[in-house]
Order: sequence, then C-alpha cells, then structure tokens
Amino acid sequence: MSEAGVKVEPLSPILIEPSVRAALAEDLGRGGDLTTDIVIDDDAWVKASINARQVGALSGIDIAEMAFDLVDPRVDMEVYIADGGRVEPGDTVCVLEGPARAILTGERVALNYLGHLSGIASETRKIVDAVAGTKARITCTRKTTPGLRAFEKYAVRCGGGFNHRFGLDDGLMIKDNHIAACGGITQAIERAKSKVGHMVKIELEVDDLTQLEEGLKAGADVILLDNMGPDMLKDAVKMIDGRAVAEASGGVTLETAPAIAQSGVDVISVGWLTHSAPCLDLGMDF
Repeated sequence: MSEAGVKVEPLSPILIEPSVRAALAEDLGRGGDLTTDIVIDDDAWVKASINARQVGALSGIDIAEMAFDLVDPRVDMEVYIADGGRVEPGDTVCVLEGPARAILTGERVALNYLGHLSGIASETRKIVDAVAGTKARITCTRKTTPGLRAFEKYAVRCGGGFNHRFGLDDGLMIKDNHIAACGGITQAIERAKSKVGHMVKIELEVDDLTQLEEGLKAGADVILLDNMGPDMLKDAVKMIDGRAVAEASGGVTLETAPAIAQSGVDVISVGWLTHSAPCLDLGMDF
C-alpha cells in the first residue's frame, strides 16, 4: 500500500501546457498515431489504470493528465495517489476512462513525464530520509534537462527536497572561474555588493578554509563548500559560525550524505537528482 508523502503545491497549468503540447506534437509527427487510428474503432471506450511497479515517490500526475486532456478532453482521470505520495509495486496511481484512441495516443507522453519526474522524486526522497534528524536541507542544482527545469525542480519538492536557484537571474553564485576572471574573491564580492538588489543573495564557492575566511570577511551571504570531506566541513561550519549559510556540494551520494549532514551544514546540493535519476517504473493496464 502507498504511504503518506509530501504535500506539494501543484504547478500552474500555464507552465505545464506548452511543454506537454510540444511533446505530443513531437510524438504525433506529420501523420498522427497510425497504429491506433487504423486498429482502434473511433467509438471504442475503455477504462485503464496507471500502476506502480517499483517503490518510490510520485511526481507529474497533473502533467500526465494534461497529456490525455490535450488529446481529447473527454478522457476522465480519477487520481488515487497525489504527487508527493509514496507508492509500492501494485499500487494504482490513477484510473482513466474515455475514448480508447485518446488514451492510447497520450499514453507514452504521459508515462514519459510521470516516470521521469517520479524517478527524481524517488531519489530525492531516499537522500532526504538518509539525512533525517539533521538540520541539512537537500537541494537540487541547475543541472537539469533543457526545457524541463520547472518540472524537474518540482519533482525534487515532491520528494521532500528544496530548490536551489532556478536560473542565472535569481541569485549570484561566484565560482572559481568568476574569481579567476575577476581577479580575486574580495574584488568579486565587492563588485556584486555594489550592483545587486537588496533581495538577491550572494553565494561564494570555496575549495579551502583560506578562501572561506576571505569570503566571510568580504560579506558573502552563502558559502558553497566544494568537495570537502566531513572533517574539513566541520571546521568550515565552525569558522562560519552562523555568519553565512553553509552549503556542501560535490561527491554527495546516498552513502556519504549522512556524514556530510552531520558536519552541521545548512544545505546539501545534489546535481545528480535531476541529471541522473532513473525513471520510476510505472505502467498502464487496460
């Protein structure tokens, strides 16, 4: 049986519709669904269910529903497990009823979204559970599939995680190449402070404690502690002492996450949640 999961505010249909419409157009191509249109009678009416075949967390049910609705609004979907819910093999996620042609035509696009996003939510859930009992928040990064960032970051939230910046325009993140091109950490932060609005935070990536000390003196709001082991992370957190948000990143796995979290960092950012999570196995049965 499914378990209670995370309650997540749904994405706006305005965000969902253009992407799903483009995906359907890509699949239908120039000639439409040749197999279904030839084999299935126009007036055939069916019931079908989407079922879980793996343990995981669900994400993308509204997106799947949009796929069927765009093909034919007569398709009705009754949702049994909402986004953020946990599923086990055999759980019924939803039941569809409507024209057979529409359900068959929309099936692959719906399941592509649902499986991909549920895979992200499931991997996020695992690592969130692994650091339970610490103050560390698990966040994603900008390592997302082009065109699917809003969906994939939503999936991270469905798994109990949080979002890092959405793009280059909603936060400053000064990395090693910025520092090299600018001439130094202090110079980069001073330039940022002179131009940035009061609502925008400045994050600095550091590789060692010397860079950390310079960044703290210059007034960075967030310090990204890159590829540091647990012992160095503990020293870094002690140096920061609440003066900035402490974020750990690099080399984070399900196995290493607990020790990283126990160092006292505030945030652990994990790129592979969005770029390498395997799809959750979900299938449709008539």
